[in-house]
Amino acid sequence: MIRLTPGAATLAELHEIWAGDAPVELDPAAQGGVEAAAALVAKAAAGDDAVYGVNTGFGKLASVKIAAKDTATLQRNLILSHCCGVGEVLDTPTTRLMMALKLLSLGRGASGCAWKTIEIIQGMLAKGVTPVIPAQGSVGASGDLAPLAHMAATMIGAGEAIYRGDRMASADALEKAGLTPITLGPKEGLALINGTQFSTACALVGLWGAFRNAANSVLTCALSTDAIMGSTAPLQDAIHTLRGHKGQIEVARAQRALMEGSEIRESHREGDTRVQDPYCIRCQPQVTGAAMDLLHHAARTLEVEANAVTDNPLVLVEEGLIVSGGNFHAEPVGFAADQIAVAISEIGAIAQRRVALMVDPNLSFDLPPFLTPDPGLNSGLMIAEVTTAALMSENKHLANPCTTDSTPTSANQEDHVSMAAHAARRLMRMNTNLSVILGVEAICGAQGIGFRAPLQTSDPLKSAIAKLREAVPELGEDRYMAPLITAAAELVETGALIGAVELPAYVLGRAE
Repeated sequence: MIRLTPGAATLAELHEIWAGDAPVELDPAAQGGVEAAAALVAKAAAGDDAVYGVNTGFGKLASVKIAAKDTATLQRNLILSHCCGVGEVLDTPTTRLMMALKLLSLGRGASGCAWKTIEIIQGMLAKGVTPVIPAQGSVGASGDLAPLAHMAATMIGAGEAIYRGDRMASADALEKAGLTPITLGPKEGLALINGTQFSTACALVGLWGAFRNAANSVLTCALSTDAIMGSTAPLQDAIHTLRGHKGQIEVARAQRALMEGSEIRESHREGDTRVQDPYCIRCQPQVTGAAMDLLHHAARTLEVEANAVTDNPLVLVEEGLIVSGGNFHAEPVGFAADQIAVAISEIGAIAQRRVALMVDPNLSFDLPPFLTPDPGLNSGLMIAEVTTAALMSENKHLANPCTTDSTPTSANQEDHVSMAAHAARRLMRMNTNLSVILGVEAICGAQGIGFRAPLQTSDPLKSAIAKLREAVPELGEDRYMAPLITAAAELVETGALIGAVELPAYVLGRAE
């Protein structure tokens, strides 16, 4: 059981929810505040004054007063009408994370939902009832309306859900799990679909993937540097502390530790005619370190957002007020996602140049063309490099900002929106692309180091190469390459490759 405290959940706790299938619940201490807000909403629903979302229509229809007897129908209609999502279904781990984020928001006691509404979400997480959430349709203002509506639909027994691996009607899934659909009270439907939980969940998954890829890039760069007999002089600590950026300092230290004791490195300290290595080697700490700093900044934003109340209107219990605001606007999430996208793109851009460096005999310091022992008859890693160029270019296009592309919706009531949903969703695709680039770099680096025999690389890099060789054999004669690239990318994507070495906490994405 993972117990969350509203307002104080950590990224580590949220990662545990996403990576596993443990039940999730709120700290019971939150119940008092939740029920106090629900009581204030119930009082407003029974009164004569128009209160947005409680006894009025929604959006442009906010001026339409709804009779007290129709408030339950109002909330159900809201959910069903907003189930307009399209496209591929959001994966189960990310959907569970989204549900946990909604629990955190409701648990702050400012949304007006009854505790039973929180309990049904907890029950779905515990019993493995996962709403089918189409991933497209949100513009990230007024909340992630369509995705969250599909989640709420399952709670009331509408729509579809996944249960024990099978897709079925939500009512059937709830029945099989021993759960009962709820009837939404005043404002509850609006509280469920207003909010940034879909965008935030997708952004968090993108963040974790980016951190993992960034850490892998430190390792693959070390392999590449030794493969081309590059210099470690630019990794000296004094260079980086003089500038002062934490990411740059940490990347340089990590790469220096990975290469410590390499015979290859020691062999060319004297007499090397090269004065400087290309930027893709020499400036790795400056580029990837800056990307890591950007990711840590995005992480702080997303941790705040994960604990935020982002629906509307908000129930201010101490003031006795129900007040309309704009916390549903996902601009902070959109900005964070755009930052993550830029970081992913740049990590891939500099890594791809190292791949190009290693396969080019004019630049690789006497490595054979395309890293094959018999060039001409064999093409070696020629087209693997082309694949990395294609993915690098794709990521550059995907890194264009989404938050600058607002468009008016809802009859111009919602006239500026964040586009955070697809800003966050595209990160998964970008991370997949980057894991392939880094997987190919690992293949090239290991292949290049092999050509330096009898000189040996460092012990940490030997460990990384041994892990790679479990899935990707050394390249001799040409062979069917696609499965080898996929296997290397999986080692990157799962963290298995960096699991073979030691890296500092900051490089791994953990705040210190």
